[in-house]
Amino acid sequence: SAPETEAFEDAEECARVLADAMSLKKSAVDYMHPEVGVTAADGACFGRNYFNRYSAPETEEDEFADERAEIMEEAAALKKLATDFMHPEVGVTATDATLFGRNYFNRYSAPETEDIEDAEEHACVLADAMALKKSAA
Repeated sequence: SAPETEAFEDAEECARVLADAMSLKKSAVDYMHPEVGVTAADGACFGRNYFNRYSAPETEEDEFADERAEIMEEAAALKKLATDFMHPEVGVTATDATLFGRNYFNRYSAPETEDIEDAEEHACVLADAMALKKSAA
């Protein structure tokens, strides 16, 4: 009555499944918390690049630099939108003066205004009424 032992293939499969689960968990955490950032301590990350060093001559053309600047602006805007989407609890802040202005034309306490056509028709009706009043008198 010895305890059952796993076969070698089953142990390898179990180890692969657990490794996949751990990598999926890491991916999910990275996705849900983009503000954490990326950390790397690999020695290759700190290697010296002789092609892009400061003393190297400039090799980028102006149109590529402009396009790169536009891409960076778009990426910054997309990052802001992604942060706003992922964190709706932050809310919206705005300090534009026009947001606090009043509309004096459509408020409830504003006097009613007539259209030009209605005013002309009103004047015609009053003129007809005055003419009828004169003819009746």
